[in-house]
Amino acid sequence: MSDSIAVIRADLIACTRCPGLRRYCEKIARVKRRAYLDQTYWGKPVPGFGDPHARLLIIGLAPAAHGGNRTGRVFTGDRSGDFLYAALHRAGFASQPTSTHRDDGLRLHDAYITAVLHCAPPGNKPKPLELDRCRDYLVRELGALTRVSAVLALGKIAFDEYLKTRRRMGQLPERRGMVFGHGAAYSLPGLPTLFAAYHPSQQNTQTGRLTAAMFDRVLTNIQQMLAG
Repeated sequence: MSDSIAVIRADLIACTRCPGLRRYCEKIARVKRRAYLDQTYWGKPVPGFGDPHARLLIIGLAPAAHGGNRTGRVFTGDRSGDFLYAALHRAGFASQPTSTHRDDGLRLHDAYITAVLHCAPPGNKPKPLELDRCRDYLVRELGALTRVSAVLALGKIAFDEYLKTRRRMGQLPERRGMVFGHGAAYSLPGLPTLFAAYHPSQQNTQTGRLTAAMFDRVLTNIQQMLAG
């Protein structure tokens, strides 16, 4: 029997599997960034967020040190989240285009967002061992989100980790021919269709590597698949 999203969320918030990450996130929460000195940082592992009956699962990399690690909600309070939630709102998956804090009234419709690492890593660069320790939470989320028929991986690490997780679950014998690329889509036997997009990081959005139009096209393809 699968865990409920509520149980997974509670276990994840209390997680101490990576002592180094916990020390780093707690230090960030104490020291803070000057712009947020008057705010209380979350400083704990950041759980997934969204509709527990979603057909679309979005998988990101990890919380930002002064984004999700501050606000307590994935892709909230940073430029990546500004880009992502605006796009989800245009596509009808989000109730509003902005996400500033975890009590701002934002709701997701038919979508759920998680990450392959739930603690902010130094330099936004997770270590393989940290990803391995966190993988069980994605396994449990995949078991709990029973209506998912489309998965959108944001960035190559999320793409690779999702496929690795499915292989560890015994649901994907190989990944031959499945290469990360923006706009790629793969039909996996017995599994949700896998879509890929560049991560909406500032490095990608401010350089033009990822534009709103590019991301909208991916979401349109997902909508068409879900409607079919």
